[in-house]
Amino acid sequence: MRTRAAKTNAIAKTTKTTKITQTESILNMPEHIAFIMDGNGRWAQRRKLPRTVGYSQGAKAFRKIVEYCIKINVRTVTFYAFSTENWKRPDDEVLALMKMIDRYLDEFIAKLIRYDVEVKFIGDIEKFEEVNFKMHAKMRDIQHKTMGKRMKLNIAMNYGGRDEIINAANRAFKRTGALTAESLERELHTHGQKDPDLIIRTSGEKRLSNFLLWQCAYSEFWFTDTLWPDFNEKSLDDAILDYSQRKRRFGGL
Repeated sequence: MRTRAAKTNAIAKTTKTTKITQTESILNMPEHIAFIMDGNGRWAQRRKLPRTVGYSQGAKAFRKIVEYCIKINVRTVTFYAFSTENWKRPDDEVLALMKMIDRYLDEFIAKLIRYDVEVKFIGDIEKFEEVNFKMHAKMRDIQHKTMGKRMKLNIAMNYGGRDEIINAANRAFKRTGALTAESLERELHTHGQKDPDLIIRTSGEKRLSNFLLWQCAYSEFWFTDTLWPDFNEKSLDDAILDYSQRKRRFGGL
């Protein structure tokens, strides 16, 4: 006869398995999900902790969501990690954020290789060659080592949507002498990838903040008051379920 604890564990395992199966069985699953990971600093401030603690907890949420996206067979995920505007923050906060990203990349890289993930850093990462040569070299090395086929993981670093469009347009015109949607798209950081089906922003804010401005033309949006460090698998399940019930027309009927 099983003990009460054994029964509880069995029920918990069954519930978890059922939830994952329900998510995976959704026919209208987004193939590409993009995340604006907002609210790390506020998460810490509400607990009277340094803002850097919020970023550390946010990094843990990032890893958790990446692993869950692999589990439920999302093909591409994009995370807004560091924008071109983030350089305006206090120097000590930027430095702490860089150290945290650097540390978590070290800890997570082996898993990403094992999971057969392809990692791509999108944005003007050449700037890091000037301000943080070690991180720049590490990003290049990670892209070289992670050429998996199971899922594409885009990490936006020193990324700005307006800069991406302007630079892509200049390269396209220089290459072809003309500018079309097709020639511009060939020069985007996400060339060859499907545009985001679903963009999720946490912390209650309802704006894009210069993120994937070209690519989001027909994306669906999902906003939540949950701060990023508290965003979990259930939160993502809720977003995917809501997305699955929408009818995308892409300008048609």
